[in-house]
Amino acid sequence: MNIPFVDLKAQYKSIKTEIDKAIQNVINETAFIKGKYVQKFEEEYAREYGVKHVISCANGTDAIYIALKALGIGDGDEVITTALSWISTSETISQSGASPVFVDIDSDYYTIDTSKIEEKITEKTKAIIPVHLYGHSANMKNIMGLAKKYNLKVIEDCAQAHFAQWQDKNVGTFGDFGTFSFFPGKNLGAYGDAGCLITNDDSLAEKSFMFANHGAKKKHHHDLEGINSRLDGLQAAILSVKLKYIHKWTDLRIQHAATYSELLSENCVEIPKTHQDAKHVFHLYVIRCKNRDDIQNNLKENGISSGIHYPTALPYLKAYDYLGHSSKHFPLAFDFSTKILSLPMFAELNVKKIRFITNKIN
Repeated sequence: MNIPFVDLKAQYKSIKTEIDKAIQNVINETAFIKGKYVQKFEEEYAREYGVKHVISCANGTDAIYIALKALGIGDGDEVITTALSWISTSETISQSGASPVFVDIDSDYYTIDTSKIEEKITEKTKAIIPVHLYGHSANMKNIMGLAKKYNLKVIEDCAQAHFAQWQDKNVGTFGDFGTFSFFPGKNLGAYGDAGCLITNDDSLAEKSFMFANHGAKKKHHHDLEGINSRLDGLQAAILSVKLKYIHKWTDLRIQHAATYSELLSENCVEIPKTHQDAKHVFHLYVIRCKNRDDIQNNLKENGISSGIHYPTALPYLKAYDYLGHSSKHFPLAFDFSTKILSLPMFAELNVKKIRFITNKIN
């Protein structure tokens, strides 16, 4: 049995007629950049997500960078974020001119440990970027409490957490901005790079739109220097089709996660936990095990793909050698990065395949 980590072909086959029609419509109308299909998706996503503004852009990395620039964060500032994430979260802080300040992770949920944020706040701190990792929300009650206490901005990195929730409220709607990636493998994925920002603040929506559009509200009227970060019509049309199925696919992911957790022996591995206040949408199903490499090799020998998210915690990447961090600074992120393993997770998975996977692990 061959089981891919993500099966995008199976997803495509399930909605092939609608996808093919959407792509053909864009080609027929040559609506490749901006245009009605982009506007349509922005309006649909805003309505489905329950926010006033969706500002589409080229990818999830740009979304974080645009949010930082719209909030006026730059030289001399510090931005607090998690020690365990993809480098997009931290590199955009540096690109804005600010400095990333890392915080270790929660032992149960892998998100930023909110009990350790306050000790990292200085007079230079301007914002917090929590990452809703693997599909599980960070503790937004605690984060927003700290933000209010110290007058900090909050950008929620929701790249892995479309429609995840904290206390029955969608992630991305707590802070000043929520940022999303629509990379093909995400819960809601395009067929190329794509991303967006969400906000309920009219002024921030305007600033971020302008910055992503060469600093212009309309063509040839540039109020500031921005960047070129646009969602194209093809990706927007594809996302509009997929958006109709996202809740169904999310429910299936949650069901598959429950099956994994039921079948995996807790004597062998640590299964993922879900906080009582969170809705986990399982972008990834991540186990923790001491013999991670042996398990991964065994899975590979049996035709099962898996992944490691992430093999090196952010503070220990060569890019951040200049910060001089050691293993004692972020002990959980350092330790867990040697033990975490992501198992196949996609809506089209089934019990037979999950049983095959778990049998091999057990």
